[in-house]
Amino acid sequence: MSKDKPSIPKGTRDFGPATVVKRNYIFSIIKRTFEKFGFLPLETPAMENLSVLTGKYGDEGDQLIFKILNSGDFLNKITPQDLEQGYKPLTRKISEKALRYDLTVPFARYVVMNRNDISFPFKRYQIQPVWRADRPQRGRYREFYQCDADVVGTNSLLCEAEIILMMDEVLSTLGLDDFTIKFNHRGLLAGIAEAIGAFGREADLCVAIDKLDKVGQEAVNNELREKGISEEAVTQLQPILELSGDVQDLLPQLDALLQTSEEGQRGLRDIRQMLAFLGSFSLNKAKLQLDVTLARGLSYYTGCIFEVKVNNVQMGSISGGGRYDNLTGMFGLPGVSGVGFSFGVDRIFDVLEELNLFPKDSQTITQVLISNFDDAAMRYSLPVLQTLRKAGIAAELFPESTKLKKQMGYADQKNIPYVLLIGSEEMESGQLNLRNMRTGEQKSLPLAEIVSELQNSLPA
Repeated sequence: MSKDKPSIPKGTRDFGPATVVKRNYIFSIIKRTFEKFGFLPLETPAMENLSVLTGKYGDEGDQLIFKILNSGDFLNKITPQDLEQGYKPLTRKISEKALRYDLTVPFARYVVMNRNDISFPFKRYQIQPVWRADRPQRGRYREFYQCDADVVGTNSLLCEAEIILMMDEVLSTLGLDDFTIKFNHRGLLAGIAEAIGAFGREADLCVAIDKLDKVGQEAVNNELREKGISEEAVTQLQPILELSGDVQDLLPQLDALLQTSEEGQRGLRDIRQMLAFLGSFSLNKAKLQLDVTLARGLSYYTGCIFEVKVNNVQMGSISGGGRYDNLTGMFGLPGVSGVGFSFGVDRIFDVLEELNLFPKDSQTITQVLISNFDDAAMRYSLPVLQTLRKAGIAAELFPESTKLKKQMGYADQKNIPYVLLIGSEEMESGQLNLRNMRTGEQKSLPLAEIVSELQNSLPA
């Protein structure tokens, strides 16, 4: 038997009950919002064929896909010549499957495989873990949950407007009151590439400026030079990246800059239409910002793109997404437009923890603990336990007869708000003692009144 201390891979975590309960609180608000906007739940396998995933996230994204070695003797057919060709050709020969990198590409694959059974537009949400072979750091893990909502089968910019509304509703309901929803359009980025004399190089431009917040402008400039972008183009890009102001200030400036770019004008039209839809709604807490430096490095985005930043916490984006007109075409179903976004639940969790925004009752599962003084009290309490549960009250009976101090400590540790004390006097009188663990108040009532009291005081 190994004497090595047990451990888990870097970038992964165990989640104890207190953490899972809090995370489920986040999930419940996200699910409720998605379903309010007409989205249906979907699940896909943790594993996908490697061919499904590669080529969808750009070169950098492809390198972060966790590959799964083929079963059995995966080196059986590998020759010395294969080894000399480098890791990319070799990977395709020893690995046919991979852990999913995100939920969007598996969703597109699902749509293509089930297109005859789907009614378009098809709105789905999906809450499952994904895996990325990234360098672990605060707010960035190798295994983490994503919560996606996507619509395929419509070009309407109403979908983009509703993405902003859902982002705003979820984060406001979670108690956040200082966050910014940034948006941009890949057409604007293509137009900017054209305006600075780098026509057709928008992919390189996007990958580079997507790192602007992390590495700074000089590092971005150096990367652009390394990719073959001319010094003149890099110089012309600088004042564009420094554009600021509210959206009404920026749109005329961008209009003038991109007046000869068809792609740039398309981007401006889409943004204006999205904002026109939003004008019929009111936002709760979100601030909106048109950010021309927002690029979203993933290569499949083709239209509006989004990202959410909490302003009073040092944390990367907690949500993002955009339109991806060509994604299903990669799987043999062209002409199906899609748009969607994802919540980074692990980052949202860390933000809520830092800002102390989890409500106390979000950590409560058991609502009532019944004490256990002796065998007679235990036998008396079993029907009481059943009555509470039938009334929809989460209850448990302490399983052993032991000191009351230990039982009360158990209730404190599990954040149980009520303890029902049943001893010999209570059994004889039928008046049971209900103690409120938060206030210390204690009431002596018959069981029927206790049930009514709990139903009125506990959250639904």
